Formats: sequence, C-alpha cells, structure tokens
Amino acid sequence: MTNQLNFKLPKIDRDETKDAVEAALEKYQMYMLMDPSEFTPQITAKFKITPPSNNNQFHSSTESAAIQRMDLEKEQQIYMNRIRNAVNRLPFKERSVIVKRYMEHEDILDYMAYNELGYSERHYYRLKARAIYKLAFVLRIEVYEKEVKEA
Repeated sequence: MTNQLNFKLPKIDRDETKDAVEAALEKYQMYMLMDPSEFTPQITAKFKITPPSNNNQFHSSTESAAIQRMDLEKEQQIYMNRIRNAVNRLPFKERSVIVKRYMEHEDILDYMAYNELGYSERHYYRLKARAIYKLAFVLRIEVYEKEVKEA
C-alpha cells in the first residue's frame, strides 16, 4: 500500500478576499487620480532663531520635495503596473468587467457597468465574482479562514 499524505487545504474566506481585492483596485483608482502636490517645495522663506549647523547633509526643501515626489511616483507606477499586469491575465469578459468598473477615470457603479457592457445583471455579477477571485490569487492577497481548534 502507498502511504498517502492527509492534509487539508485551507479554506478561502470569500468575503475578506473580495474586500482585499476591492481595496487594491480602489487604491489603483486613487493612484490614477492622485497628484502628489503636497510634496511641492515651499516658496516662502523660513526664519529660525537657531544658527545653521555645518555638516554634509542637504537640507534644501526643494531637494527633499523632489526626492519624496520621485519615490512616491515610482511606488505608484510599480503598484499600478502590478495591478494592470494581473488584470491583463484575466479572460476577456472578466477583464472587461474589472476595467469598466474599477480602472477607468470615471467612477461608475455596477449597474452602469453592466448596462454599458451589455451584460445581464446576473451574468455581470458572476463574471465580477470570478474575476475578483482570480485576481486575489494572481496578486497574492487571498485571505484564508482562521482555523478553529477544538478543545
């Protein structure tokens, strides 16, 4: 007889997984809209009572703002490319649902998306659920149910 391994695959918490994927897609939407204007250099001069210290560190607000802006933009681009690549791996109909609902500049609701795509409400929600489930695994943000240990 062969020795078989007995192990259980963990169960996916569908609601938590859906929430995680939708949060990732909403973050994508925010990055599309975001302008890191809070990192612009200051124009007005600051006067300080303490004397300046002479060392080799840069203290220019312009340089700090530029570095901070570049870091943020790089982080945004990496994140957005990761989401785009994951969505592009989906089959056409599932991809069209995700793109229409979450990845266009106009914020639309589900009923508007399925009307524009020409899908029935039921078909749209089935495609969306499958797409979200697949995206969770592609993005590696699936959430597993907590195992309850018996006493």
